[in-house]
Amino acid sequence: MTVLVQNKGGVATITLDRPASRNALNLAMCDALLAAAQSAAADASVRLVLVRANGPVFCAGADLKERQGMNGAQVRERRMKAFAAYAAIEALPMPAIAVLEGPAVGSGCEIATACDFIVATPAASFRVPEAIRGTVGATQRLPRILGKRLAKDLLFSGRTLSAEEAERHGLVSRLIAPEKLEAVLAEISKTIVEAPAQALRLAKRSVDRGVELDAQGALQSEIAAIEEQLASGDWMGKQ
Repeated sequence: MTVLVQNKGGVATITLDRPASRNALNLAMCDALLAAAQSAAADASVRLVLVRANGPVFCAGADLKERQGMNGAQVRERRMKAFAAYAAIEALPMPAIAVLEGPAVGSGCEIATACDFIVATPAASFRVPEAIRGTVGATQRLPRILGKRLAKDLLFSGRTLSAEEAERHGLVSRLIAPEKLEAVLAEISKTIVEAPAQALRLAKRSVDRGVELDAQGALQSEIAAIEEQLASGDWMGKQ
């Protein structure tokens, strides 16, 4: 098993579960993450997805041991599997939150930033050493969140972004003391699970589409969501 999935009370928790390998992303984990995200997306009872990890490291990046001996075609296939997993997480129709209690490196940053926002403890950190290792990766989501200058700093230097600095720059939404983490997650989960599911899904869709459009196109996206909600009869708190 590379990924654990638990559904409880409207919350699906997807847990990276290769602690002995620092949760490094291998082919099996790519497939498991894709399947877990697709399953959550298709389950009407799921109101919220949490992405977490077992062990002190969220994800140490790609499993370089697995890559040894691969030819170019095999490396390409593995990378495409990873992209499919990130995209499936990003495409979840319900809110998705990454919970980081340790470092996220390379692929770990991709998994975390594919979620809607990140809740972290001070032990979390972010690093994208792909370019200085001779490959290309993590070039799309980080610039959209951090801006291209800071993203380039991280990519070109390989330096570590602390949880505190990540919060200042908007990569981490909430920085929580470890002893308070579960209580905060319970509070967030309760609010989301009890909120009208369609309204949250439409709000998420409007934001995600709107940021890729000009102002007029973004407004039309929100108007379309409002019209969809009114047509369904699910408005003003109706379930």
